[in-house]
Amino acid sequence: MNIVLLSGGSGKRLWPLSNDVRSKQFIKIFKDEKNEGEYVSMAQRMYRSIRKIDTDAKVTVATSKSQVSEIHNQLGEDVGVSIEPCRRDTFPAIALATAYLHDVAGVGENEAVVVCPVDPYVEDDYFAALKKLAELAEEGAANLTLLGMEPTYPSEKYGYIIPETKDNVSKVASFKEKPELETAKEYLKQGALWNGGIFAYKLGYVLKRAHELIKFDDYYDLYQHYDECTKISFDYAVVEKEADIQVLRFNGLWKDLGTWNTLTEAMSENIVGKGEMNETCENVHIVNDLDVPVLAMGLKDVVISASPEGILVSDKAQSSYIKPFVDKYEQPIMFAEKSWGSYLVLDVEKESMTIKVTLHKSHSMNYHSHQNRDEVWTIISGNGRTVVDGMVQNVKAGDVVTMQAGCRHTIIADSELQLIEIQLGKEISVHDKKKYKLEI
Repeated sequence: MNIVLLSGGSGKRLWPLSNDVRSKQFIKIFKDEKNEGEYVSMAQRMYRSIRKIDTDAKVTVATSKSQVSEIHNQLGEDVGVSIEPCRRDTFPAIALATAYLHDVAGVGENEAVVVCPVDPYVEDDYFAALKKLAELAEEGAANLTLLGMEPTYPSEKYGYIIPETKDNVSKVASFKEKPELETAKEYLKQGALWNGGIFAYKLGYVLKRAHELIKFDDYYDLYQHYDECTKISFDYAVVEKEADIQVLRFNGLWKDLGTWNTLTEAMSENIVGKGEMNETCENVHIVNDLDVPVLAMGLKDVVISASPEGILVSDKAQSSYIKPFVDKYEQPIMFAEKSWGSYLVLDVEKESMTIKVTLHKSHSMNYHSHQNRDEVWTIISGNGRTVVDGMVQNVKAGDVVTMQAGCRHTIIADSELQLIEIQLGKEISVHDKKKYKLEI
């Protein structure tokens, strides 16, 4: 199978665990079946399940540049990544990923491609359905094959697919936008299915449509001129203009975990991280990313979430409405996992910032300089090598390295390495960074 996983968004509805770097699909909140006491994210759960159903599956994640390091950190280096240089909605993103598969990954025009979100909560039968979806697309009975979810209730959150028949595979009669409740009830009487944005096609079909709507030569040309693409969804650009569409019914578990309310419904434990609640609590969940305990007493239908970004205490139903409040908060990203390790902001002052940095063995920072700030590194564990203006020095726990503004510097971890970085200056900004090629 060739699978494109759509991974976007900042996931502010799951604040404070999600931010612009760590979207909801990267939050490690589900028990790891392989490693007791460990947790996995939605993205890891999805990727592992695809590999379980098809060990040779070619998986490509369509995402923004800010998520690439997190993707490799969680899914490994073997996963393909189609990077959107800027946000241009789903049609340009899928066109770019399709061109990537063709021109970079060597996928043929007659091969099937399955496109689906990276973050639904599903079980093994969903992945069997994806495999069937790919087989139907490859057979070529229709230009597009969609997966339609059997509704469990009349929802106002999803668009609907109206099939011509009640067969397991049917031609599509029409599509309906997200309805009001009473209209949704009428759709269900017509045998309508939820449209979860999951579909398959022969690669050549979407590549041809992309060339019709976007002027480009190949993947590399499209990538270079991506910012010139019109913002348009795949539904508007392709689906609504295509008459030859079929739908495969799916009646297994499928949940969009877009809010704390829905996410906690899927959790197997009421407490993740350091937390405790007494016997008077009812339907309470604690998700704690901090290294301090959270105690809950006498609460009902409440979610408590704590991270370096902030603390949320909310009625579960009300947690769906946090985004306007979170949009008002202006602060640096306080924690992020990267392919090379992670960082945690410990303290922010007017003219200083203190950060704990963890580097995986054999990884390093970029060789870089800052114009407006000095930096001091204190090694707290592990060993490695620093390079400061071309001078290499071995470092170990207890060593202190000072860099003045303007000097080029990096550190290479020869083992798992942790350091405290203190940034000093009147203008501390993530944009104050110039990268260089390291030559040692």
